[in-house]
Amino acid sequence: MRRLRQSQPAGELTMPESAALARLDRGGPATAAALARLEQISPQAMGATLAALEARALVERRRDPGDGRQVILSPTDAGLAALRSRRDARTELLAGALSAGFSPAELDQLAAAAPLLERLAERV
Repeated sequence: MRRLRQSQPAGELTMPESAALARLDRGGPATAAALARLEQISPQAMGATLAALEARALVERRRDPGDGRQVILSPTDAGLAALRSRRDARTELLAGALSAGFSPAELDQLAAAAPLLERLAERV
């Protein structure tokens, strides 16, 4: 999975950008500070990531309606499309590797092991 996450065509989302967009997609709008805590990085590093995403119009900032002092970030439609594109590219890469390098019997073994690997990943 690490190799899949690290594969990045030129001009595509970086790992930190992808992680921030994915958090906003799954968790909904959030502050930069909340995203930094969730990703376990410094607020400055998250600020740089979000600035890059905002410069490409992949996230938008809005004032928090409940607390006008805070800024809430949300993915734009373009940001969600970029995230989907990255996910699709990883899926295609994995599908190509599986279809070209494994026999049907080996694919069955991998399919049988997948739930166990997923359970292991959840516990680590």
